[in-house]
Order: sequence, then structure tokens, then C-alpha cells
Amino acid sequence: MRKLRPLALIAATAFHADLLGADQIQPKEPWLDNRGQHIQAHGGGVIKDGDTWYWFGEDRARENDAEPNKRFVGCYSSKDLVHWIFRNKVLKLDAPEGLLPGWALERPKVYRNPTTGKYVMYFHLDGKQNPQDHGYALARVGVAVCDSIDGDYRFLRSFRPLNKESRDIGQFIDDDGSAYLIFESRPSHGFYIAKLSQDYLDVEKKIAFVKAPLEGGALVHQDGLYYVMGSHLTSWTPNPNVYAASPKLEGPWPEHKDFKNIVPLDKSTNTYGSQSTMLLKVTGAKTNSVIFMGDIWKPKAQWDSRYLWMPVQIGNGTMQLPEPHPWSVDVRTGEMSR
Repeated sequence: MRKLRPLALIAATAFHADLLGADQIQPKEPWLDNRGQHIQAHGGGVIKDGDTWYWFGEDRARENDAEPNKRFVGCYSSKDLVHWIFRNKVLKLDAPEGLLPGWALERPKVYRNPTTGKYVMYFHLDGKQNPQDHGYALARVGVAVCDSIDGDYRFLRSFRPLNKESRDIGQFIDDDGSAYLIFESRPSHGFYIAKLSQDYLDVEKKIAFVKAPLEGGALVHQDGLYYVMGSHLTSWTPNPNVYAASPKLEGPWPEHKDFKNIVPLDKSTNTYGSQSTMLLKVTGAKTNSVIFMGDIWKPKAQWDSRYLWMPVQIGNGTMQLPEPHPWSVDVRTGEMSR
């Protein structure tokens, strides 16, 4: 991939700032990259590498329809979490392991391994290997690797973590740098938190099982408590997401509570039409804040699915989601404001 030169990066960021008209995140609105194109990072995850944030997700652009047996992962970079520069379609994967047409690659997440220096991508891999299978018969995680964060990732293999079925996945990196995979296991009626192996290419051990039939698992560590959240099993249809808090990652995890909207306090908003994908922690010089990252799915126009990012009110074992509105983040201080 041809890298953008620093001057080009500056120009691209300036173009995007002018395009938006404000240095704000605008939930539910089309979120455009430096090219003026809708960001394709659905079901995604964000990691910080150096002083730059990288956003990975499902690339569902209409142009991909020309290659119906391939699935794509997009990568974008940002210095401020507001203006994003397209880097690469980092994964362009033909149906692996004998999967038949209609196979799925969902919710990609990338980790940087501090020992090997390699970047490791996990994703939900599913589909049929035999015509008589149902569409989500595989229920595995796929693993791909790359020497650079925005290079071309190479598919390694798929497997069932802890020998369990795995559908929606999430990622969590604790404050001490330990890396974990979250994965939903439908037959187990809950989801697992599992520690990755030293090279991040496998799952080392189970840390916790959260007994709740949920998907879209997300996790954050804030002020001495772990908060885990997820979405009810309603497919593309949004629902009231729920959460639980525990002083220990291994639990015990209490019964989940509604991730209530602050205005209005009304379940019918269904998390403002979104589904959880990640709880992103921003550690600043003045404070630490948490961003709820959600997807507003459009199943009949997936390329136009939107994003709902909002700072959550979190503390003392509770979380609340403000009504969506334009807001600002200062990644240096960790402060977030309207």
C-alpha cells in the first residue's frame, strides 16, 4: 500500500474538518473520511498506537458487490477521534476453509502484540461448509496477522475458542496491557471473557463466563470497577442494551441492568436505535472518559449503516447514555463536552 506523506495527511485532515464544519462528533449523521466518503468500519474496534488512533471494521461499501465471495475490513486513522483518514482495506479475504457463498466476516478487532511487534486481527467467521448446514454453522473466530498496523493482513486460521461456539466478538485491553477476547456462545447462553496467549494467536484461558444471553459484548475498566455490556438477541433490530459491574474481571457478575438513556428515561428508545460494539476508554492528562461505540444497522443498505458514539456517564457501578447530540473530545486531557 502506498503511504500518505505527512503533508498529505495534514491536507486531508484539513479537508475533512472543513467538510464537517466543526470539530465535533455528530451521532447518527453520515461520518465522512478525508476523501468525503462514508466511513466503512461497521461492528468495529479502535486501538491507540503511539499518538494515533486506528479504527477497524467491516467494509460494506457498495463497490465490494463486484466481488461477492470476498469480505473486506477497512482501516482509518485519527489524531483526535473526530477526523478520520482512510488507510487501507487491510483484509480482502476470499472465502476461507471451504466456506460456501454467503459466508460472514463480522466485528473485526486488532491488537498489537508487545512481544512480537505484530498486529493480530480477530473476527467472527461464519457460514456453511456443507449445503445442508444452516448459515451460522461454523461459529468460529478467524485470525489474521500483519507486520504493520495498516498493511495487508494475512489470514492464518479459524478455531473455536475454549472449544465453544463463537459468534459476536469484542476486545478488551486492561490498564496493565493484558489482552482479552470477548465472545458469545449461543449454546452456553452467555459470553466468555478469555485471555489471549502470549503471541495473541490463540486463547490461553477462560477468565469469566457472563451468564446472560447477549451479543455485542463490550468491556471497560474505570475507577476500580469492570463494566460489561451487551445487546439482546434481536438480530438487526435494536433493543435496550444492558450492563453489569464487578470489582474483579473474573466476577462474580451480578444481574444485568438496563443501560438507560438519560433523556428520556424510556426503554422504547432502544439505545437510540444502536447496538453496542465497544466501550472506548480515553485516558487523558486531566481525566479518563469512556465512549459508547454503537452501530445503527441498516440491513437493506448496510453500506449506509451509521455510528452512534457518545460519552457515557459512568461511576459507582452505574452507566447511563445521554441523548445523542454533537459533542467534542479532547484526547489530550480526556475531557468531553457539548
